[in-house]
Amino acid sequence: MRLAQLSERSGVPAATIKYYLREQLMPPGRRITATQAEYGDDHLRRLRLVRALIQVGKMPVATARQVLAAVEDESLDQNMRLGAAVRALPHGPEPDEDDPATVIARQEVGLLMERLGWSECRDVGDSSPAWRTLVAAVAALARLGYPCDAGHLAPYARSAAQLAVADLDLVEEFTTPLEQVEAAVALTVLYEPVLLSLRRLAEAEESNRRFGAGG
Repeated sequence: MRLAQLSERSGVPAATIKYYLREQLMPPGRRITATQAEYGDDHLRRLRLVRALIQVGKMPVATARQVLAAVEDESLDQNMRLGAAVRALPHGPEPDEDDPATVIARQEVGLLMERLGWSECRDVGDSSPAWRTLVAAVAALARLGYPCDAGHLAPYARSAAQLAVADLDLVEEFTTPLEQVEAAVALTVLYEPVLLSLRRLAEAEESNRRFGAGG
C-alpha cells in the first residue's frame, strides 16, 4: 500500500506518518520510485504500536524510540526480549533511599517475593524498574501508616499473577516473535487504564454490597 492508503487504513494523517518515519519510529517502506515507497501490514501494526506509546502512554518520542529498539533486539531470546521491551517503558517514582520507610518497604517486598516464590525471577530486585516502583509505593503506605506488610500485599500479588497468565495468553495469540513483543508492549500500555477502571468499578459494586441500602 502507498502512504495515502496507510494513512486511510490507520486513521493517522500522512504528515504524522512521515514524522514517525523521520524519527525512526517505523521502518522505511520499500522504495518503488525516487519519491514513493510501498508499505505493508507490518507498517500498519507498528503504526498502531507507536500511537499506543505516544498517544495513550504519553511518551516522548525519544522514550518511544528506546522501547522500539528493545522490541527489535533479535539478539535476545523471546523471554529476555519481552522483558527488555516492557522494562523500557516508563515506570513510576524511584524509592527515596534517605527515607526510613524505604527500609521497611524493601523488607516487606522482599518477604512477599519469597512467599510467592518470585525471588529467583530475573526481574526481581533493584535491576527491575517495576520492583523499585513497588518499593516506592509500599514506602508511601508505610510512611502514612496504612497496612503494607507482605500479608496485606499478597492478595494483590496473587491477582497480578492471574492477570499475567491472561496477558501472556493474549500475547501468544499473535504469530511471530516480533508481533508478540509488539503486542506485549502495546497491551501493557493499553490495558493498564482498563485494569484501573475495572478495579474501581469492582470496588463500587463491593461497597454497595457491603454498605449500600440492600447490604
